[in-house]
Amino acid sequence: MSFTPKTAPFSGKINAVTLGTGDKAIVIGGQNVLPFYTFDAPIENAPKIGIEVSDLAASWDLPSLKEFYAGCSTMADYAKKAESVEGADFICLNFVGADPNGANRSVADCVADAKAVAEVVTKPLVVLGCKNLEKDGELLAALAEALSGKNVLFMSAKNENYKTVGASVALANGQKLGAETADDINLAKQLNIMLKGLNVKPENVVMDIGTAAVGYGYEYAASTMDRIRLAALQQSDADLQMPILAAVCNDTWGVKESTATEEDEPAWGSVEERAISMEVATAAADLVGGADLVVLRHPESAATIKKFITALV
Repeated sequence: MSFTPKTAPFSGKINAVTLGTGDKAIVIGGQNVLPFYTFDAPIENAPKIGIEVSDLAASWDLPSLKEFYAGCSTMADYAKKAESVEGADFICLNFVGADPNGANRSVADCVADAKAVAEVVTKPLVVLGCKNLEKDGELLAALAEALSGKNVLFMSAKNENYKTVGASVALANGQKLGAETADDINLAKQLNIMLKGLNVKPENVVMDIGTAAVGYGYEYAASTMDRIRLAALQQSDADLQMPILAAVCNDTWGVKESTATEEDEPAWGSVEERAISMEVATAAADLVGGADLVVLRHPESAATIKKFITALV
């Protein structure tokens, strides 16, 4: 007698969100089952992979990255090359150089870079700010206007600046908006409710609920993601049914395993292999926890995670 498994999709469903325009647009979310539970119901939209393009990419010193991006000198050059990465679904522009406590690049220079990128790439764009609340308020507003009509996801609105960022990004320019909190289901829900009160439509919001490199307090990120996904699906909590983005590149490339030289830690082996392994392990953990978007730096990481997703979906 053949066995027919009983399927168990949930009544709740993750919002479907479209990024980009035209035939290169991508859709995330839309599922009513836990991550990769294809035995309960088909996964409508597989998780998507983004490639980080930093405005400080020229300072990346890993030999394989320098080799891959050889000949690139502008952010547009890097972005165009990043489109060729195996598994790349979107390009993530990381304006870390705008941080006043770092390179302090001007808003005008960042806008010029973003416009140049938009002219040469065809895949959807995600934009990361510099993590400085005051500067991001100005920067994200200017970038949202400059990229008007491109249906870009901007990361992120936070509790401290959600009114300014929400109004300029989502309301004034019709872009998609990230909602960023730190490993707390209650804070994530509260920010989503406040954005809804600002008249930002839930279907235009993507959550960044906080993550970490594996081995660096990752259990907090994992438990938060689990609780959010279960509340969204099992309890049909509409205030937590937004897709989730995990900017893995921001967490894994600065930890000791990715930076310690082979001279300092000879027993650890190749720096490159270690760094890629940290990025792959963290991305895989985020995806099985419920992330709909992961942002990666290394082409080999992206190719590996693409195979991982394909095998499970």
